[in-house]
Amino acid sequence: MNPTASPEPSARILVIEDEPQMLRNLVTILRAEGFQALSAPGGEEGVAVALAELPDLILCDLMMPGLDGFGVLARLRNQPTTAPIPFVFLTARSERGDVRSGMNQGADDYLTKPVKVEDLLASVRARLDRRHQTGMATRPTRPQRAEELERLGVTAREAEVLFWLIEGKSNPDIATILGMAPATVKKHLEHIFQKLGVENRTAAIMSTLQSWAE
Repeated sequence: MNPTASPEPSARILVIEDEPQMLRNLVTILRAEGFQALSAPGGEEGVAVALAELPDLILCDLMMPGLDGFGVLARLRNQPTTAPIPFVFLTARSERGDVRSGMNQGADDYLTKPVKVEDLLASVRARLDRRHQTGMATRPTRPQRAEELERLGVTAREAEVLFWLIEGKSNPDIATILGMAPATVKKHLEHIFQKLGVENRTAAIMSTLQSWAE
């Protein structure tokens, strides 16, 4: 197993995907990394499995016949037992415009299909790590919400950009999530760099996490 795996290497992950080959591929990748992978071929089945099994994380296709990803997310967020479960959308490139709606409804992340193995595992581990930290008695080592970053002297909108920067998102990804133009993201980042006294993205992330740990 990968020595850098999540603090929950045997975590149970539910994959909801109506395309059989994609579903098999995702389950195979997760099991190869030591995760317990559950699967469902559609939205209704996915909700049933989630309620019965209470997985540690859910990967869900956005567009499916019948109950789509938005419907799955809404149902699970309305149930106390499943509301806290990290939820990651799987989207086709043509569906990226729907991502902001999904994030506003409570999704934690999104991945664009075809999903790269490294991107899949990075997102899974980041979400499991965040859940692990949130459940600990000690203060989390990274911000859990964008508004928490405003104490660094940035505006509310800059805090949102910085939050997703820390999450490893590219400028186009941040633009999609926040519903703004890439050029606007770039401008916000320039302001953030100036306020933090840094020169680039890596330095901004390091400075923010260091400040957060103090």
